[in-house]
Amino acid sequence: MSASETIEPPSKPSPYKIQVLDRALAVINAIAESKADATLAELSETVKLHKSTVHRILMILESYRVVDRDSQTGRYRLGLRLFELGSIAIGTFNIRDRARRHLEKLLYEVDETIHLCVLDSGEVLYVDKFEPSRSVRMASRIGRRNAVHCTAVGKAMLSWLPDREVDDMLRSHGMARFTPNTITTPAELKVELQAILRRGYSIDNEEVEEGVRCVGAAVLDYASRPIAAISVSAPSFRLPPDKVAVVARLVTQAARDLSQESGYRGAWPVEDRKTPVIVP
Repeated sequence: MSASETIEPPSKPSPYKIQVLDRALAVINAIAESKADATLAELSETVKLHKSTVHRILMILESYRVVDRDSQTGRYRLGLRLFELGSIAIGTFNIRDRARRHLEKLLYEVDETIHLCVLDSGEVLYVDKFEPSRSVRMASRIGRRNAVHCTAVGKAMLSWLPDREVDDMLRSHGMARFTPNTITTPAELKVELQAILRRGYSIDNEEVEEGVRCVGAAVLDYASRPIAAISVSAPSFRLPPDKVAVVARLVTQAARDLSQESGYRGAWPVEDRKTPVIVP
């Protein structure tokens, strides 16, 4: 576990604060944040507790394999039990359930169709959808598949993948043209993916269906891998070029919040505050 993967303190003070548990978590964080294995004296200074108190905590944590003590140097490091617990947590993580409140909030903010999608066998798979109460709605449905090279969700996730994986997907599924705006060459798509990575969001500028514009952002996990993507889809007349930047900030915020819940602790791309140039 690196310093960027520490156990963060709660955002709000808990009314059920247990002192010994708080101190134990502080010790775990101190070890995680140390550049090398830490000594008892170093940990005591970091957490501002007496060495005898820290030593008792370390003995308990060591008995549960949460920390390991080097018998030669006496220094402490994080134990493999944390890896085991983390693996269990990842295995039970349900992105759809975790995303629900973020998608509902985004729906309230933009009053347009919201999608949650994942990559599956080189295609985009729609796993959730929230719709506004409007007369003109999107024809998408949960369980539907779509291409990665022309959807906002697909391009958002591709932008975080290594070139080799992107190339494999494009070779397997091709780059079919759906509208005059569809990107159909790998070289052109690679340029687009770099732009997406810099600004933090993607745009489907009527590339799948004429008259429909989408804005998307990737959801990342602890390893900086895209595990999903969130998008806002709307008829182009309701999502004109001068509204894209505003919607993009909201989509990116939702994706950022869900990424943090999913374990991502890296830097987020700096949003492009200028309205993207969209060719009608």
